[in-house]
Amino acid sequence: MSDKGKKSRAKAEQIKGKIKETAGRAVGNERLTAEGRAEKTKGNARQAKEKIKDTFKG
Repeated sequence: MSDKGKKSRAKAEQIKGKIKETAGRAVGNERLTAEGRAEKTKGNARQAKEKIKDTFKG
């Protein structure tokens, strides 16, 4: 997968996580809120990894 694809995947995970988290809060579903928060965090970590790789590519 290209770098652009990995960055897009990270952004998609962040967005999907945010939607789940918001939906979970709206309906009072703790599990959905937690899943969303975890997915968003995973996307943030993936994005940070890609930024670090870009920094060292030069």
